[in-house]
Amino acid sequence: MAALRASGIVKRFETVCALDSVDLALETGQVRGLLGPNGAGKTTLLRVLFGLVAPDAGKVELFDRPLEWPESDALEGVAGFVEDPSFYPYLSGRVNLELLAELDGRAGTAKIDDALARVGLAGRGDDRVNGYSTGMKQRLGIAAALLREPRLLLLDEPSAGLDPAGVRDMGELVRELAGHGVTILLSSHQIVEVEGMCDSFTMLRRGRVVWDGTAEQLRAQAPASAYHMHCSDDARALELAGQQRGVRATPSQRGGLALAVDLGVLDSYVLALGSAGVAVRRLELLASPVESMFFALTSDSERPRNEPPELAELDRRALAGT
Repeated sequence: MAALRASGIVKRFETVCALDSVDLALETGQVRGLLGPNGAGKTTLLRVLFGLVAPDAGKVELFDRPLEWPESDALEGVAGFVEDPSFYPYLSGRVNLELLAELDGRAGTAKIDDALARVGLAGRGDDRVNGYSTGMKQRLGIAAALLREPRLLLLDEPSAGLDPAGVRDMGELVRELAGHGVTILLSSHQIVEVEGMCDSFTMLRRGRVVWDGTAEQLRAQAPASAYHMHCSDDARALELAGQQRGVRATPSQRGGLALAVDLGVLDSYVLALGSAGVAVRRLELLASPVESMFFALTSDSERPRNEPPELAELDRRALAGT
């Protein structure tokens, strides 16, 4: 049984087509990354899946139950949030959860304690929400979702505002929930933060699905990973790159070399550099295969003629400090 199935979803706002015949399907226990730049339609799609917005065309089924507008019982077992989770700022995190649990008919101190602990707020539950950081509010939003004991979680930018440790904890929680059969849809434009959490991806651009499949399929089809390298002899490194199958190099505008390297080829290239007496002083991953595919499918930037697209796009991003 599919946890979620959306077919032919269309949503227009006056002259703007926010969603254009979008199809999406998630099987039980799957963790799907819904990726796309700002304005791609991710949040609009989540609003449709939550029943907050009625589509102009198409249908949604949750656990084989049709989602109907404006009211539907198909949302039983579904939880999450769209955009920033909102709470009463002058109440504590715990009291906010108590109110939500009572409204949802799921009151219970033990459940609230467990939810706070699972998101790393066990020691801050009695603090007022107006003293929370953005990341802490995101954690509280996930705690509120967990109170429903969901079978399907829909999360919009769940890693927003989280520090690296918070992103790591989020990934562990996502994998734990998926291991217990919870299906999760993570919407994000921050590829690095969610890439390791997902086993499949759907990419949106201007309201249309431009790629859909498993993580393994994406990595197999993706352009080369991109790196920025500083070494002791750029000219010799360029020469060796030209001799190495699966390695493309070009001088970077910020110094050093920009590299595009096919899967499984990096080690042999680095060894060739060492054998030739070229010291690698710094090697920085600019984009994983998932990021490279994302840039290739969603970027509108122009690139110089004869320059590999992954090098042009990622050198531009490096200069911009992204």
